[in-house]
Amino acid sequence: MADWEIRKLRVLRTLRERGTVTAAAEALNMTPSAVSQQLTNLSRQLGVELLRARGRRVELTDAARLVLRHAEAVFEQLERADAELAAYVHGEAGEVRVGAFSTAVPALVVPAVTALRATHPGVAVRVREAEAQEAYELLAAGDVDLALSLAAQAPTAADPRFTRVPLLADPLDVALPAGHPLARADGLRLADLAAEPWIFGGSGPWSDITHAACETAGFRPYQAHTAAGWTAILAMVGAGMGVALVPRMAVVPREGVAMRELRADRPVRHVVAAVRRGAGEGAAVGTVLTALRTAARARLAESPHRPDH
Repeated sequence: MADWEIRKLRVLRTLRERGTVTAAAEALNMTPSAVSQQLTNLSRQLGVELLRARGRRVELTDAARLVLRHAEAVFEQLERADAELAAYVHGEAGEVRVGAFSTAVPALVVPAVTALRATHPGVAVRVREAEAQEAYELLAAGDVDLALSLAAQAPTAADPRFTRVPLLADPLDVALPAGHPLARADGLRLADLAAEPWIFGGSGPWSDITHAACETAGFRPYQAHTAAGWTAILAMVGAGMGVALVPRMAVVPREGVAMRELRADRPVRHVVAAVRRGAGEGAAVGTVLTALRTAARARLAESPHRPDH
């Protein structure tokens, strides 16, 4: 039987994810020569060639991909073992590190932590604000236990490293200047705003979401101003400079801004949580996921915006 060593398998997996020996060494806090030596030893122990040279780079062989396909099941089982051991040792106690994007922190994470203080005081939650790419890098590296992001930014369900958990379909409301003729109109539709100047980010997921929602409603939005932060966007709306789609999670009441719910063609953005595959069965991580689901349901149950708001 081949001599499988978990540490060397992790080195091989990191090389696949990072692409180069140098990048893998940096991620693992090793020297490039140490990474190369580990992989050479693993190749010798397994009796197959794992890497082949391609110019100045190396690429994984078919044998290496086969090894990693089976190794993922080993990594998952080890995560499950760690989770079960933590549950056995700590019961309802433990620390869960959460990486979450900016609007999810006040809307979902803080209410979940507040509720846990009353129901599970032994569960400590450490929060780290991080956008999607960084959050999943932290999750893969073991630096956080749970990552929150938009579904469009999350790894696919086929990614063997993570398990995705749907949390919330966050409605997108329209922010209009308070004195706008449509600010109090009945049955407002997104298409009613086709001729308006729009405010949204120049690139990234929010730009994509705004374009997709407007195009589904039958028009391309004219981008009059570019901003990424909700404070800046709502300030410009309040000044009468344009209109914007705003996720309900991000809304902070602001003078001069009328928030309106879109009823007939209501767009949404989907928020998901992710854990390392097998780790979600740990008592503390599962408890935090449950609290986040409860916070998401409460968020959806809140009264929508009315014309007189």
